[in-house]
Amino acid sequence: MTVTIKDVARLAGVSASSVCRALANPGGVRPDTREQVQRAVRELGYVPNRTARALSTGRTGNLGIVLPDLANPFFAGVVKAAQTRARALDHSVFLSDIDEDPAVETLLIRALLRQVDGFLLCSPRSSDEELRALHGKVPIVLLNRRLTPFPSVTLDAASGMTQALLHLHVLGHKRVAYVAGPRTSWANRERLRGLRSAAESRPIEVIEVGTAPPTVEGGAAMADVVLRTGVTAVLAFNDLTALGLLNRLRDRNFHVPEEISVIGFDGILLSSLVSPALTTIGVDMERIGQAGVDLLLETMADPAHPPAHRKLPTQLIVRSSTDVVRPH
Repeated sequence: MTVTIKDVARLAGVSASSVCRALANPGGVRPDTREQVQRAVRELGYVPNRTARALSTGRTGNLGIVLPDLANPFFAGVVKAAQTRARALDHSVFLSDIDEDPAVETLLIRALLRQVDGFLLCSPRSSDEELRALHGKVPIVLLNRRLTPFPSVTLDAASGMTQALLHLHVLGHKRVAYVAGPRTSWANRERLRGLRSAAESRPIEVIEVGTAPPTVEGGAAMADVVLRTGVTAVLAFNDLTALGLLNRLRDRNFHVPEEISVIGFDGILLSSLVSPALTTIGVDMERIGQAGVDLLLETMADPAHPPAHRKLPTQLIVRSSTDVVRPH
């Protein structure tokens, strides 16, 4: 026998209209009501009729997620958590990978406008002007970027960089290189800003050696540049870049951390599996994805509400790729 909205409402002890609101706009009902409805849905095996819901509410039940590079484990972790959260709240996800090409990003978003109820844009590479041109067309939440007038979820990059530089300072490092990420990356600008600020209050010289694609290959290509500076430590934009540095340094017979220390950013699983294990600035990828979906559904439920901003913490994870400076 087909399970109906009324069956769910009866088991949950709420009205049928409350069930409809909880399924269509989870952020627009009380948490206890949402949980009661979700419990009843699971127990009864209720499957919403998306076509009927779309006709009655004007919503598709779909969310769009656009990201720079799905091959990057950081984005894969965020998307997995976002998709799990969306599914639990009865939403499907359309995923688009722009392959680090800003020109593709806006085109993809505009192509999907009529197929989704809102977008999560992960570390968008488009310019401020291009993103603002999308405001009002569909609810949008930015992940790992902050831009008025959009709601956003960001990381406390300044704290992470301060922790990393303090760690190197305590180990006796005086000259440190930074391998930057994409020039269009807001996250890169925030990390660099935090690093510069942290260096001002410590006797450490930070040498900005240039930008690299946020990939293993990009890091490997910058290793020789780093070595020419004579630094005793290097911070990378992300873990993939740091892993590329480790590979090339090993090829050049430079010992990490005996001759040079290396620090990454993101805390992807692979960073703990390499040898030496990578010291990194860890982030909670699952929490980023969950917070993004929750904030998007809240925005969809009340578009007129002032845009919210959530900043999530970072934490230095000390492993084997950093050590005290040793005399040559």
